[in-house]
This record gives sequence, C-alpha cells and structure tokens, in this order.
Amino acid sequence: MFDRILIANRGEIALRILRACKALGADTVCVYSEADADASYLRFATESIRIGPGPVAQSYLDMTRIISAAEIADVAAIHPGYGFLSENEQFAEVCRSCNINFIGPSPELIGKMGNKSVAREIAKNAGVPVIPGSDGKVESEEDALRIASEIGYPVIIKASAGGGGRGMRVAHNSGALVKAFTMARAEAEAAFKDPTVYIEKFLDRSRHVEIQIMADKFGNVVHLGERDCTIQRRNQKLIEESPSPAISEETRLKMGRAACELCRAIKYDSVGTIEFLVMDDETFYFIEMNTRIQVEHPVTEMVTGIDLLQEQIKIAAGERLSVTQQDIQFRGHSIECRINAEDPENDFKPSPGKIESYFIPGGPNVRVDSHCYGGYKIPPFYDSLIGKVIVHAPTREEAIGSMLRALDEYTIGGIKTTIPLLKTVLNHASFRRGQVHTGFLAESMGL
Repeated sequence: MFDRILIANRGEIALRILRACKALGADTVCVYSEADADASYLRFATESIRIGPGPVAQSYLDMTRIISAAEIADVAAIHPGYGFLSENEQFAEVCRSCNINFIGPSPELIGKMGNKSVAREIAKNAGVPVIPGSDGKVESEEDALRIASEIGYPVIIKASAGGGGRGMRVAHNSGALVKAFTMARAEAEAAFKDPTVYIEKFLDRSRHVEIQIMADKFGNVVHLGERDCTIQRRNQKLIEESPSPAISEETRLKMGRAACELCRAIKYDSVGTIEFLVMDDETFYFIEMNTRIQVEHPVTEMVTGIDLLQEQIKIAAGERLSVTQQDIQFRGHSIECRINAEDPENDFKPSPGKIESYFIPGGPNVRVDSHCYGGYKIPPFYDSLIGKVIVHAPTREEAIGSMLRALDEYTIGGIKTTIPLLKTVLNHASFRRGQVHTGFLAESMGL
C-alpha cells in the first residue's frame, strides 16, 4: 500500500479521496490554489501545498506545478479524482516517467478509451453493441452527409476527445448537419485542441445507464451493477439512481457481462464506468468509457457496501480485488442529487459567493459529500458543484421520500442552488413512474 498520496483535485472529491486514504493508513498531501486557501479539507491533510492562483490553467491543470509538489512532498502516488487531469494521457505518462504511481489506468488505456471514436471501434470488436454510425473519424462535410444518409436522421456529431457535452451537435436534416458539423469541430478544437469528430444515429428517447466496473492487474474483472443517469440537462447529470427503474434483471446481467468483456479485451486495471444508451425495448448500445472515478460513485457504494475509492487505490498499489462477482450483493435503492451553485430560473447562471448559512441533512441512510460550510466563499473559477446528497432505502418509493426530506432540510443561504428544481423533478409523475428519457427536462420543463 502507498504510504503517502497526493490529491490532485479540489472540492468534495478531494475530501472524499482524503477520507479513503486515511482509512487505508496513507498520509495525504493536498494541493490547492489561492482561491481554495480556506478549503475545509486542508486542515485534515498531512500536508498542504499551494500550487498557484485561482484559474485552473495556473493551478489544477498545471502538470509541472503538481509534479513539483509531488516531488517536494515525496509521495508514492497521485490520485487525480475526476475532471481536471484525471483522464489526461500526458499527465499519466509524466507521472510514470517521474516514478510516481498514477491512481488510474495506464496512459495507453486512457488514450485509447478517451478517444471516443477509437473506443467505439474497440467496443465493437469486443462484441459490445454500438450505435449505428461512422467507422472512425469523419473528416469532411461530404462524408458526414453520406453517413447520415445511410443511417438516417436525426444524427449526432460528437467530438472524439469530448466530454461533458462539449463538441456535440444534433442534426435533423442535411442543412442542419452541415452547420452542426462545422460547429462541433470548432467547439472540439476550442475545448480539447482536437477537432476530430464522429457521427452516430441520435437516439432521442433513450435512457442513460452506466455499469460500474473494477479490474485488477491480475485479470480479475467485476461489475457492481448499474446507475441510471437519465435525468440530465444539456448532457450534464442532475440525478442518479441504482438500480435503474426501467431495466429487467436479464438486461442488467447482459449489460454487466458486456462491460466486463470490454474491460478484459483491453486488459483494464482500475475502477471505471461503461456508459450505455438503453431503448424502451431494453436494447442497449455502448457510448463511451470513463477511466476514472465518477461523480455519482456513492450510489453504487450505497447499494453494494463497497468503498470504490479504497478499491481504486489498492488496485493501483498492485493488490488483487477484494471481492469476486459472486460476493457482490445489491441491497435496496439509492438516489443521488447533485447540488450546484446555479440559478435554475435564470438559465442556470452560476451563483458564486458567500454561503451565509449552511445546514446539512442527516438521519438514517442519508449521506452528504460536500466540502462547504457556513461562511465559505464559492470561487468563480471552478465547477459549481456544492455537494451531493445520497440516500438509501429498501425501495425506490422510500428512497424518493427520503431524498425529498433531505432536500427540505438542506439549507444553503446567500446563494442560488438547484435544490428547488431537484424537488420538482422528484415530485414529477413521470419520474415517479420511472418513465423518463434523456430529453425529459427539455421536453417537460423547457430546460
């Protein structure tokens, strides 16, 4: 086991990683920007190192500063969390060249699965169902129009290096496709320094369901069931739950097996997530793989009782998985709501500023992952996530009730948050019935 780990992230995930490290007996080194100098979790770290000013390019995305901090602190490993450098192939390679363990898969695997068009072909070759679309990247408008004609409209153009909904455009006809193709390439270049795109059939009334996997360096692979992440706004997840209310046990097993087969095919060794779109008839299609811990990982922890962060760290340290597939038992239902400092009534405009009052919910089977506190000033430089509320109950109906109670208790004064919107969604008849799709918020609420 690593004796000293640097946490190359911030906010709630930095605190979550810190807790996992402490549970494993490892010392922790937190890096922080000037904007995060008052972060609550810094007081719990073994050591804290300031790495630069608030803007991410000069702090959390600056590889040189982070590696320098790691060398000064003499750490054995770096945990990147999610976002920032967590799926950066170059950063993982730099860590390796500096003899620092990167807590995640190899740079080669990050590169392969981070390129969405390459990952699609890998999945296809592994026998995992993929959405009809282009074979690899699409380089011209002519090719785009030909492919769209073959698979039929609507289609979606996706950035090969994309993530977070950036570099994605939907087209319902040839005229819209030409415009969308140009816009997607430009956005991909601006966001990822890579204009490469590919095309798929757009499945507009599907569910977003992902399978959590764990794999060690000895070829052992297990899945920990699914998370339903269908409630999204502009490809950004708002609510996640497990199990999905819309798939059968047979489909669940098929998706789990497909996810494990893909991981075996690429010799994967870390935690990761295989994401699928699922249709009303429960036909499912691979869309991408995330080679990192997910924001919504607590949902899986609640229904399995397995600490994913600890498992991820132990895998990176060369240990075998602590469980087999037969050991994994699924209990009850879990829901997670992301609480963001945004104003839903003003096009989700960010709402940074000082939290004047702060009270977190509690009670049986209620968990809050958050780094915030009363008096904390939310910086304007970063993602607007304040924290996550996670509940667990014997049934989905009870879990929804527990979440509504928890959201009623969660008091965050002085700024706007998404709590009112989340309560509206949880009370919506279609959500209660489990009859939603990824376009639900846009279709039902105009969001």
